[in-house]
Order: sequence, then structure tokens, then C-alpha cells
Amino acid sequence: MEKKYSEQEQIRRDSLEKLNELGINPYPSELYPVNAYSTDIKTRYEEGAEGFDHVILAGRLMMKRIMGKASFAELQDSQGRIQLYVSRDDIAPGEDKMMYNTVFKKLLDIGDYIGVKGHVFKTKVGETSVHVTELVVLSKSLRPLPIVKKDAEGNVYDAFTDPEQRYRMRYVDLVVNEGVKDAFVKRSKMYTSIREYLDQKGYLEVETPILQPLYGGAAARPFKTHHNTLDMTLYLRIANELYLKRLIVGGFDGVYEFSKDFRNEGMSRFHNPEFTQIELYVAYKDYEWMMNLVEEMIEKVALDLHGSTQLQVGDNVIDFKRPWKRYTMYEAIEHFTGEDVSGLDEDGLRAVAKKLDVHVDKSLGKGKIIDEIFGEKCEHQLIQPTFITDYPVEMSPLAKKHRDKPGLVERFEAIVNAKEICNAFSELNDPIDQRARFEEQLELGKRGDDEAMVLDEDFLRALEYGMPPTAGLGIGMDRLAMIMTNSHSIQDVLFFPQMKKEA
Repeated sequence: MEKKYSEQEQIRRDSLEKLNELGINPYPSELYPVNAYSTDIKTRYEEGAEGFDHVILAGRLMMKRIMGKASFAELQDSQGRIQLYVSRDDIAPGEDKMMYNTVFKKLLDIGDYIGVKGHVFKTKVGETSVHVTELVVLSKSLRPLPIVKKDAEGNVYDAFTDPEQRYRMRYVDLVVNEGVKDAFVKRSKMYTSIREYLDQKGYLEVETPILQPLYGGAAARPFKTHHNTLDMTLYLRIANELYLKRLIVGGFDGVYEFSKDFRNEGMSRFHNPEFTQIELYVAYKDYEWMMNLVEEMIEKVALDLHGSTQLQVGDNVIDFKRPWKRYTMYEAIEHFTGEDVSGLDEDGLRAVAKKLDVHVDKSLGKGKIIDEIFGEKCEHQLIQPTFITDYPVEMSPLAKKHRDKPGLVERFEAIVNAKEICNAFSELNDPIDQRARFEEQLELGKRGDDEAMVLDEDFLRALEYGMPPTAGLGIGMDRLAMIMTNSHSIQDVLFFPQMKKEA
């Protein structure tokens, strides 16, 4: 069946056909020798400055203002926008005026890619512009872009503000909505900052399997698939922890990985089924040492991205300057609820949860009940960077038992703006204790906890060969990016977030 086009789409396809008839290739293959960019020109240009008499730019045509023999236009490249001055006599000397009269005035549309050569000057009103002496078509756009408009008060409105549309068609969002690209540039700089910090300490960046025969390293539901040749079930990793610790067993002192992980769980403005975290494991260290590293590293990230440890996040000013506040988990619960849960059994915890109006499912054990109480009554009150330490052993099957506090493990989470951004342990390296913890997880699974961990015999075998005392860390890069870019939703810091099927 023949596809029907809107009026605007049909106009563009007619223009495409006319370009071909004129012998102009609307999708040329030749290299276009760009030597200048919009923002760089506007920042550096001054009257009489050298290097601006022959500039070559390329980008989208975003505005045309036809004024007879001469016109103004606006070009948008990867850095920003710059004004073009296009004169009929300059871009088509002699008798042939086709490039201006026909191509530029009639056949070029908003969104088309063009290349221009010319020299830089300032208009009478002082706007830095490019006086075009040559113009070429680089790519014809067949769909009209949403037009961003501003009212008299400067408020922006357009045809492309619906979040679902923006996330689904990020390629359009990046073109028409100012500031979107900046968040992703900052996200990239955030990775660079962390990588520089860890590389300077001599830690090795590595890669571990995404397809795993057993999922582990976290409490989460996996995505399941099947490998035909091997005829075996595989899982998309929920974490890379157990593989990185195998490398510590193998003799590396420090390893880290920026890993894509996948969890088959609910979605929200803080959760996407595909997400990125960095995990770091360092031999001969403990969780107290790792807390100091996290403070120092995240403070560096803030300084590298913003030049300050303070940044606006929603209605709050967050300050990453060290040192950060610290509570044990029991201290936090008592501080914010008035309830001391440190010595309670499961029945006592359920009674406290009921008293605090915190719903807990029958399948949950002690650790998960404490976690629910903390999550509902404490976490939302932690705005400034805060470490929560010393978790119940039931909550942390991969963490080492606390050296001084029976029933607890050496673990911390960092909470910023009411959300966890990282999780870390003194890693459990006792293979006998680790097996017992895995077996406890199996029992929780039998009770209906579908996030309980599975028993990994190969990982236990690795521990039996001996793993030194080790500190481990996982940082949620998407959540950290939300904070560092003052973004409301995780979808705002993912180029292509997972979306429901298009209607």
C-alpha cells in the first residue's frame, strides 16, 4: 500500500525531486572539510582577528529570513547556532543565480544539512555572523522539525515537549530542545573524571561477561535468554561483582569496570531495566577506606563538572565537600523514627513496621523488613551526602561480618538527595561463611523472595583458592548523572531509555 505523507512531508519530497532534476545530489558522498564551529567563532572572533577570513561550517539550517537579493539564515552545528548572511551575488557570481533563487530560497527547508564557506563579520547590531560565499546541500530532511517558540516573557513552548515523545525520538529532542545535549556532555565528563581518578591510583579497567550462566552479585530479578549452540540458559548480568572478585583472587590489586547491567524489575523515574554502574574492588582494603575514597572521588567529579562542590539539585543545594555525615543503619532508624530496632527478632521488627505503618510482605526476612523501614521512614530525609553503615547480616550476603558488632556486616551506602547512589562492603572472603549465606538466600527464595541470590559453585571454588581482604564498591552512574546534571528523571540522562511499545 502506498504511504501517505503529510502536506509538509510531500513538499519536502517534491523539493528533493527538483534538486535531483537540477543535478544537485541531496546526499553527496564527498568529505566536507569543516574547519570552524559556531560557538568557537562567536567566542573568539574580534574585528581584525586572523583566521576568520575563510571559515567552513556544516550543520542544520534552522531559520531563513528571505529579503530579496540577500537573506539571513541560522545554522546549527554540534556546538550551537550562528547567523549566516547569504547574498545572491556572492554565492552565485555571474549569470547563474540558481543556487540562491531556486535552491536556497525555494528548495531548502528547516532541518536540511548544508555546508557553507565564507568570512566572519559583525552586523550593524553587533551580531557575529558568517558572510557566505559558497553553499552546498549535504543532506535533505524529509520530515519537518518541531518549531521551538518563545513568548514575550521568554517562556519556551513547542510541539515537542511531551516526555514520551522526547525519550522515544531523542534524535529530534537533541535538535530542537536547548540544554538536552549539555546533560549528556556532562555525563561523559563524569565518566572521564572517575576514570582519571582510578587510573591515577593504578587500578586496572577490565571487562567481564554480560551473558552469564548464573546471575549474581545483587538481589534482583534477571532477564533470561537461551544460547542455541550450547543449548543452555543464560542470563543478562544483574551485576559484575562475582567476576571482578575472581580477578582479585587471580592476583590483581585493584580492578574496576563501567558495566551495563540489566534487572527485570519495575520502571520509574529512578529505575530503567538497562542501567550503568561502576564497580571497583581493591585488595587489602576495607569499607572504612572505601568511604574515604568515595568522598574524595565524588568531590572531584563535582569540581571537574561544575568548578564547585556545591550544585543545585531540584530545590536543594547539595554540597559534596568532605567529610560527609555518617549514621549506622540502626542509628538512622532511631534518629528519624524514635524506634530502637537493633536487638529485635523478626516478630519484633514486624510489630515496629506495623506501628510505623510500613507494609512488609510475609516473604520478607529480618534484613528486608529493616530495609523497608529505613526506606520509607529515613531515606527521603537524607538530602546532603550521607553514609549509612553497618547493615544487618541478612541484608548483605556478600559482605564480611562486622569485626566488632555481632549480627551486622561491614557495609555502607551513600545517600544523596534522598536516593542511594552507591553500595560498598568489606568483601566476604571466607568461603565457608559465603556458602552458608548463599544457602540462607536459597531458603528465602523458597519462601517467595524472587530477588534472593542463587548459589554460585564456581565463585565459591574461587574463594576456596583464597581471596585477600578486599573492599568493593558499586556506584549507580545513571543516578549520579541525574544529580550532577540536575535532572528530574533517569530518562533525562539516558540517550535511549526503555519505552513501551509504540501504539
